Amino acid sequence: MQRRLGWVLGLWILWSVPAWAGDYQQEIKHLLNYIKTTDCDYQRNGLTYTGSEAVVHVQRKYDYFQAKINSAEDFVRLCATKSELTGQAYQVQCPNQAKQTSAAWLLKELQQFRQ
Repeated sequence: MQRRLGWVLGLWILWSVPAWAGDYQQEIKHLLNYIKTTDCDYQRNGLTYTGSEAVVHVQRKYDYFQAKINSAEDFVRLCATKSELTGQAYQVQCPNQAKQTSAAWLLKELQQFRQ
């Protein structure tokens, strides 16, 4: 009985992983588009970029770290949080809003996207 339950559980995990994996890739695609189309300024290492400029850099980091990314949260942490060279956090300045870290900004959007 336990053996059969273990086998069924193993099959269920194998069947559900591809669907889950696809979900986080859709979430990352959404976040990349969110950066690209934002009206906010993206600040990195003391310089300010438009969303369409910022997404180029974030996409490059995503391409580099892709093998280590297993969730949208991994994507934010590895690709859109801070400079690998200086350690400075990326900032986002949206019109009529307080400046915030890009991590907080993206995780808030991710939460809204998931609802």
